[in-house]
Amino acid sequence: MAAKSAGSALDWGWNHSPATSAALVAGGAYTVATAGAVTGLPASHALLVAGAGAVAQVGADLYQHRPGGHTAARCAAWLTAGGWTAIVLENHTALTWGAAGWWAAGTAAGMTLARGLVRAEATARTERVQRKLQKWANKEAGEWHERLERLFRLEGHQVDGVRPWKGDVGYTVLVTMPSNTPELPADAVRKLAVDLRLPKGGGIQILDGDTYGQTLIRVTAVDVLAKVVDLPDGPEDTTVTSIYDGLPLGLKPDGEEARIAVVDECALVVGQTGSGKTNTVNTANAGALRTDNTVVMHIDVTGAGISLPWLHSWAVDGTANVPLIDWTADTIEEAHILCDTVIAGIAARKTGHQDLLTEDDKLTVTHDLPEVLVAVDEIAELTPGLLRKLDTIVNTGRAVRVRVLVCGLRATQDVITAAMKKQSRVRVGMRVSDPEELSHLFPTGGGRINPKAAPYKGCGFYSSPDEDDVVSDPTAFKGYRIKPKQIRALSVAYADRRPQLEPVFLDTEPALYYASRWGRILPRIYKAKQLAPTTIPYTAIDVLYPPVNEFTGIPITSSTEDDESGNAGPRVVASTATTPAAPAGPQVRVGSDLLTTMLNAARPAPAPSLDDSTVIQADFGRVIQQAGTPQNRPNPVPQLLADAHNAVVAAGGRMHTADLAALLEMEPLVLGAELGKLLREVDIERPGKGTVRAGKDNESKLGYTAETFAAAIRAYNLRDGQ
Repeated sequence: MAAKSAGSALDWGWNHSPATSAALVAGGAYTVATAGAVTGLPASHALLVAGAGAVAQVGADLYQHRPGGHTAARCAAWLTAGGWTAIVLENHTALTWGAAGWWAAGTAAGMTLARGLVRAEATARTERVQRKLQKWANKEAGEWHERLERLFRLEGHQVDGVRPWKGDVGYTVLVTMPSNTPELPADAVRKLAVDLRLPKGGGIQILDGDTYGQTLIRVTAVDVLAKVVDLPDGPEDTTVTSIYDGLPLGLKPDGEEARIAVVDECALVVGQTGSGKTNTVNTANAGALRTDNTVVMHIDVTGAGISLPWLHSWAVDGTANVPLIDWTADTIEEAHILCDTVIAGIAARKTGHQDLLTEDDKLTVTHDLPEVLVAVDEIAELTPGLLRKLDTIVNTGRAVRVRVLVCGLRATQDVITAAMKKQSRVRVGMRVSDPEELSHLFPTGGGRINPKAAPYKGCGFYSSPDEDDVVSDPTAFKGYRIKPKQIRALSVAYADRRPQLEPVFLDTEPALYYASRWGRILPRIYKAKQLAPTTIPYTAIDVLYPPVNEFTGIPITSSTEDDESGNAGPRVVASTATTPAAPAGPQVRVGSDLLTTMLNAARPAPAPSLDDSTVIQADFGRVIQQAGTPQNRPNPVPQLLADAHNAVVAAGGRMHTADLAALLEMEPLVLGAELGKLLREVDIERPGKGTVRAGKDNESKLGYTAETFAAAIRAYNLRDGQ
C-alpha cells in the first residue's frame, strides 16, 4: 500500500515548455486586465510591470549569452503584453470581442516566437558544443600523432578520431597503423601511461578495431574505481525493467554501466572475504527485483544473510505486502526441498508449455511466465548431494528460463563444480590477491589481467555475453554500493511488481511443500521476534514437513526418491503444524526397512553352518551392530564410524563434534582425529570445511552430517566388495 501511495503523489515541479510558459504569461495578463478593470487598477502599473520584465529579460539573456536578436524579441514580447494590458485597463474593454481577439492573436504569436527562439538557441548551443568538441578532438589527434611517432618511431600512421567518454573520465583514440607495423609494442601501455602522467587509478587499454590495422587506445584519465558509487535509486532509476535488460553491477573505468546477462546464462561470482562479494550479490538482487518478470530464490545455509535485508520490510516492518524473495533456503534440508521443487518445475515447464515453443526453443519471459533466478551464497557450505541437484538445474533449466547465480570464495574445483563453471558464461571476480585465481576464473583473456587494475574494495572484473552472444574479455568495474537502509526502501517500491510462479510450475509433488515454506523458515531465521501482520497469509496455514531419508538425512519430496542412497519408496505425507512456531525438524522418518533389505541383499548369504552370533546385523537407518564375524570376512565398516553415524541420525542428521564426543564418551580432539583418519581412508571430505549448523541455537561449529557418514559407510562396503 505504501508503494501505491508513493506512486500517486502530486508533482509540484514547474515542468513547462516554452510555448506553455508564454501561454501562462498571456493568461496572467488577461486576468490582470479583467480584474484590474473592476478594481480600478491604474494603467501605469501594467507598463511598470512590463518594463521590469523586459529589464530582467535582458539580464537573463546576457547571463546565458543569448544572441542580441533573441533578447530584442523577448523584450518586445514583454512590452507588447504590457501595452495591451495598459490599453485595456484604461478603456475597461477587457471583455469585448476586439480586446479578446487581439489578446488571442498576441498569445499565438508569443507561443510561436517562444518555441522558435528556444529551438534556434538549442541548435546554436549544440553547434557551439560540437565546434568546441571538434577543436578539442583536432588538438588531441595532433598530439597523439606526434606522441606515437615520438615514442614508437611510427611512420605512415593516421589518427582518425578522438571520442570522449561520458562523464569526462577518459576518451578513445582510433589509430590506423602502417602496414609494416600493424601493432604497438608490448610495453606500449606503460610508456603511454607514463607519457600522459595518468593517475594510478587511470590507465591505458589497447584493443583491436573493426578492421585489421585499426587500433583503439582507451585512455582512463580519472580513477572511477576509487570512488564510492551508490546504487542509483531516484524515480527514474526504479522504473520497471525486464530481465532481458541485464543486471547492473556498477561502473566500468570509462563511466559506462557494467551489466551481466542472466536470461540464457548462469552467473558465477567469486571473491575473497572482504572484497565486496556479498554487496555485489545484493546489487544483482536489486537489479532482478526491479524487473516484473523474475522470481528470485535464495540458498544461504549460513543464516540467510543475503535474504534478511530484503525480507525485513515484509516480515518485520510490514511496509511491503509480499516477500521480495520468493523462497529462502536457510538450512541444508530446506535447500533440498527448494532444489527438488525447482527441478520438478523445470520438467513441468518443458512439457506444460510446449505450445509456447513454436517460434523459439526457449520460453519468452513475461510477468505471467517469469524467469526463476536461484542465487546461491557460500556454496562451499553445501553438501555433495545439494551440489549435484544444483548441477541438474544448471544443466537443464536454460530453455525454460531457470538460471543460477553462484557465489563462492574461490573458483577452484573444491568450491565450484565443473558443471557450474562450464555453464556459467557470466563470470565476476571481485578483488583477489593472487593473479592465478583470476586466470582460473577467466580462461580466455585472464592471463593479461592485473589485480592491481582493480585494487579497491568493491572492485572486480567481469565478463558477460554481449548482444551478439560474444563473451567479452574480462573488464574492470567498481560495484555499486547498496546499504540495508536502501534495500528496505527499494523493497517497498518493488513489492507490488513481484510476479508469481505459474500453476504449471507448481503442479508437481515437491511443490506440495511450497505454500507452507515461510511457516517453516520464518521461525528459524527470526526465532522469537515479533513478525508483522503481512506475514499472516503465508504462515496461518498448515505447515508441511517432508519425511527424511534416515540413511542420508535428505528430505523426501516425491514418491520416487532418486537420491544417492538408491532408495525408492512410497512418499509419506508429512504431519502438519497449525502454528508458525512448529519445530523445523523432520516429523516422519521412513525408509529404514527398505534400506535394510537392499543392503542385506547386496551381501553374500552367510554359510549355513554359521550361527546367529556371527551374522552382521545392519540397519543403517537406526542401528549398526556386529555380534561377531568370521575371520575370513571381517566387517568392512569400522565400529566407531557406525556408532557415530547412528548418533548423528538419531540427532536429526547433523551434530557438533563436542556433542557427538560426549555421547560416545570420548574426548572431542581424539574423536575428531580418529574420525578424520577413517574418512580420509576412503577419500570422503566434509563439506563447508567441516562446519555444520546444529543444536538448539543452530550454531555453526565443527561437526558432522549423516550424509557424510553414510557416504563413508558405502565407500567402505564398496572397497571391500560388500
